[in-house]
Amino acid sequence: MKVALNMIESEEEPSISMQPEQILAMMLRPGSNEAGARLSEMVKYDCYVGQMILFHRGVDAWIRRGEVHILNLTISDAAIMGGWDGKNGEAELRSSAKLVDAGVGALVAAVIAERVAVFPTGQLLLEPIEQALAVALVDGYAVPRPSLRSYRGGLSPAHLRRVTELVHSKMEGNLTLREMAQSVELSTSHFSEMFRKSTGQSPHQFVLRHKMERAKEMLRAAEARVLDVAVACGFKTQQHFARVFRRLCGVSPTEYRQEYQESERFGPVTGV
Repeated sequence: MKVALNMIESEEEPSISMQPEQILAMMLRPGSNEAGARLSEMVKYDCYVGQMILFHRGVDAWIRRGEVHILNLTISDAAIMGGWDGKNGEAELRSSAKLVDAGVGALVAAVIAERVAVFPTGQLLLEPIEQALAVALVDGYAVPRPSLRSYRGGLSPAHLRRVTELVHSKMEGNLTLREMAQSVELSTSHFSEMFRKSTGQSPHQFVLRHKMERAKEMLRAAEARVLDVAVACGFKTQQHFARVFRRLCGVSPTEYRQEYQESERFGPVTGV
């Protein structure tokens, strides 16, 4: 079991969060954040000390974080399947924003006490706690994992084509990981794994790359305003778009356009 303490300052701009692993979290200080499957559906949540949250893996969400002081416990697939032993198929845990379970709370408290003591016994204590947590969570929150189609090298060419078409058709909106997975009839976790095998990128990275390619095409047209480009590529604000563009392309949208115009006369543009 991996244990991580996260202390996050307030963030002005929302960002996409994609969680491939099963995580149980506990709030160590009161705080709040905003989250939703789409930017337009974000809702503010107030959190209290001791609140436990079970995150369903493979689900992406837009998050604007307030000040958060939270302990994250990553529950391995092996532990979950150990708790599911004797039942047919495989299992995954459904999410719960306010998990109330005295037994689970006591186990998390034991991890906190071990962390305060700087883990003197290493994994000797954490491993049995993880197993006990998995059993308790499976009893109350497990659902059968959907049957999965397997592909040796990732998604089939037809499925990858279908996903790419979906990305292009919803460029201006907020495409979710669940929608991408549903387009090829896979669970979100299996889709993410197969997609990375096919492309070498996460679905989020793939979507952002295509958004930036669309942005570059539009920026090469002198009449397109940067704000219009941002909106056409699914960004709510020009500032957020500019930050992402600079991070991925190495220059600002305005600098890219200027360099492109100069390249028409003198040579190749950088960041293409």
